Amino acid sequence: MAADAALIEDVAREARDRLELWTWFLNCVRARRVAEIGVFRGAFAATILAACPAIETYYMIDPWRHLEDWNKPANRPDDVFEQIFAEALEKTEAHAARRAVLRGRTTEVVGDIPDASLDFAYVDGDHTLRGITTDLIRIYPKVGREGWIGGDDFSPSIWQHGGEFEPTFVFPFALYFAEAVGARLYGLPRGQFLLEKASNAFEFVDLTGRYERRTVLDQLRGPPRRSIAYRLAQAAKLGRRGRAS
Repeated sequence: MAADAALIEDVAREARDRLELWTWFLNCVRARRVAEIGVFRGAFAATILAACPAIETYYMIDPWRHLEDWNKPANRPDDVFEQIFAEALEKTEAHAARRAVLRGRTTEVVGDIPDASLDFAYVDGDHTLRGITTDLIRIYPKVGREGWIGGDDFSPSIWQHGGEFEPTFVFPFALYFAEAVGARLYGLPRGQFLLEKASNAFEFVDLTGRYERRTVLDQLRGPPRRSIAYRLAQAAKLGRRGRAS
């Protein structure tokens, strides 16, 4: 389950997108038991299952239902979520023997995963403070001592979706969580993070140079001034995500 820090840095720099990044990583560490929190339409799960033949069990965790207490853009009506759920199953049908579908919030279904059984968990669910807190704390004991936790939407600003939605707290909370459990945390390109559970002491390795504002007070002073280039980059990112979902 080892992965050299220099290799992580190399692939983080060279990977064309997050799918290529995580495909390489999971094959490198020869992950056999994987969980994904926040499956949505199943594009990520389908790609990883197809590209990583060593995976024996892939837990797909998602409520696939409207949540009244979740103020984020991906929250949809229940009838839409039924279609999204069907799409996720269809995309991963070729790997049905290796997938384990756990439909529910993390707190509702994570008990179906044995403790210390996972080689890797990918967190891409509810990115609010409540959501990332719940997901990291509940999935952490399910990951083995030599395992890893990765995730998406590691945004350098909590105002990822503007002031009308709940702030995205993946970056600050994951940073504090890594410090609390004494783990190395990598800030990767394309809004990704990687937590190394086997590391002996806390360290934050920023491979992007984007995570200078690390205190919540700095974050709460308001949305950062956004240049035209920044807004164009965000629009392009959302466009790519929409095509991949």
